[in-house]
Amino acid sequence: MEKLIITAAICGAEVTKKQNPNIPYSIDEIAKEAKLAYDAGASIIHLHVREDDGTPTQNIERFRASISAIKKLCPEVIIEPSTGGATYMSKDERLSPVFLKPEIASLDCGTCNFGMNDIFVNTETTIRYFAKKMIEANVKPEIEVFDKGMIDTALKLYSEGLLKDNLHFNFVMGVRGAIDASLLNLAFMSHSIPSNSTYTVTGIGKYQFKMAAMAIASGGHVRVGFEDNIYIEKGILAKSNGELVEKTANLSKEIGREIATPKEARKILNL
Repeated sequence: MEKLIITAAICGAEVTKKQNPNIPYSIDEIAKEAKLAYDAGASIIHLHVREDDGTPTQNIERFRASISAIKKLCPEVIIEPSTGGATYMSKDERLSPVFLKPEIASLDCGTCNFGMNDIFVNTETTIRYFAKKMIEANVKPEIEVFDKGMIDTALKLYSEGLLKDNLHFNFVMGVRGAIDASLLNLAFMSHSIPSNSTYTVTGIGKYQFKMAAMAIASGGHVRVGFEDNIYIEKGILAKSNGELVEKTANLSKEIGREIATPKEARKILNL
C-alpha cells in the first residue's frame, strides 16, 4: 500500500473563533497553523483565506500573501487553494487563486444542499469553465465530490478532455444534504472511479476520524482540519490543526502505513 497523504484544511470559510478560538483568520495565524499541520505529517495544505475579522474572501492578494507566509515556514509543503470559497460568491471570485498557478486546486463537480438553508451551486457550465481555466493555468484539479453523481460529471468531462489522466478525487462525506459517511458509501464511491485515479476522504464533524480510519485501511488518503471538524474527541476542542493531523498520522502508523512527505505526495499525485 502506498504511503498516506494527509491534507490539512486549516480554516475553511464557515467556522469561527466563537466555535473554536484556535481557528486562524490572519495571515500570520494561517501560516502558523499550516506549519503545525506540516510538522505533524500533513503534506498538503487546503487553503481558504479570511480577512483579519474572519470574513471569508477569495481576494487574490490575500491568497498570495498567505501562500508566501506559509512557504517561509514550510517551503516543501503543497498548497491547494480552494475555489469553493463561500456559497454566496460568484464563479470568477471563487476562481481567483487559480491565476497564482498553484500545483493543485479544488474543483467542485456538482450542486448540493449545505445544511438547512444553504445551497452550494455548481452548474455544469460553471464546472466546465473552472476546468478550462485550470487546464490553461496548468493546475491539477482535486475533484470535490459530495455525491456519486459528481463522479459521473467528472468522468464526462474527462471523456471530453476537460480533465486529464490520473484523476484525483476528494470524497466529502457526512455533509447534511449530501452523501452519508459510511463504509458502504466509501466502497461505492471508490469503486466508481478509474483504476489509475487516487482519492482522499474527508469526514465531516463527528465522522472525521471514523472516515479517516476507513480511508487509511482501504488505501485512500485523508483530509482533516478545522474546516471540517473542530474537535479532537467528543466534547473536547482541538488545540490546533496539528493535533488533528497527529491523531490521523498515529492511526495510520498503528496499522503500519507510512506517512508521505510532500515530495512523495507529488509523485503519487503526478504533480
